[in-house]
Amino acid sequence: MILDGGLATELERRGADLTDPLWSARLLVDAPDEIEAVHAAYYAAGAECVTTASYQASYEGFAARGLSELETTRLLRLSVTLGHRARAGRRLLVAASVGPYGAVLHDGSEYRGDYGLTTHELIDWHRQRFGVLATAGADLLACETIPSVVEAKALVALLSEHPNARAWVSFTCRDGRHTAAGESLREVAAMLDREPQVVAVGVNCVPPHIVAECVAELRAGTTKPIVAYPNSGERWDAVERAWRGAPENVRLADVAHTWGATWVGGCCRTGPGDIAELRNKLAFPG
Repeated sequence: MILDGGLATELERRGADLTDPLWSARLLVDAPDEIEAVHAAYYAAGAECVTTASYQASYEGFAARGLSELETTRLLRLSVTLGHRARAGRRLLVAASVGPYGAVLHDGSEYRGDYGLTTHELIDWHRQRFGVLATAGADLLACETIPSVVEAKALVALLSEHPNARAWVSFTCRDGRHTAAGESLREVAAMLDREPQVVAVGVNCVPPHIVAECVAELRAGTTKPIVAYPNSGERWDAVERAWRGAPENVRLADVAHTWGATWVGGCCRTGPGDIAELRNKLAFPG
């Protein structure tokens, strides 16, 4: 299955100003049509699944903008509705993005996992938003950019509170064998392999050059589909709120077939052009 690429990246390319703690979720308030247009662009490029603009959305974040709890709930549901509108009745998928706790901290800790919170504390923090997204009509949940086993366990616990929901869980990694927090990817995969509501396990927002090793480690621990959607290889600077370094000198379409993943796409700093190339290469190899 072909996934989409970076939502915020494409929004910025189209002129959106995302210099805001809410990041792309700000446009749920100010310009939802722009989000829908990017979803439509990814579907047109060949994506079979798009992820919603709820990654950075939170009750705390919207409250800081003066929005009520009721309005925040409406916006979370709207993020899913925009995906539905963009697919225009076609047999394509919408995945509701469940971003990590670290995304709300704005300190880059989703790439480290050093929250200092217990599983129960993370369950409490995620519960309200998770419940809204799990019942908003998405085809599945994308629990993404997760840095640690602690947070993965919290999300799996919440998944069990919604028996009809299904999700993939994808991790950020410090290298090809460990999560960002340093746990064994193989052991993480084995843990999630026992969870019937988890439909795929993988990695995202990691540099392309470690994806194949990450997938091999995950494959050693699970029989579930493996999802992989790397970034461009650049590094996020949480202090300056900017991407640093140069992108890796590879095209996703040229290397995705070497990963061994079942569901593939792109993350930050990738766009519809990358997804179109990916789709064409995998659909018509050679």
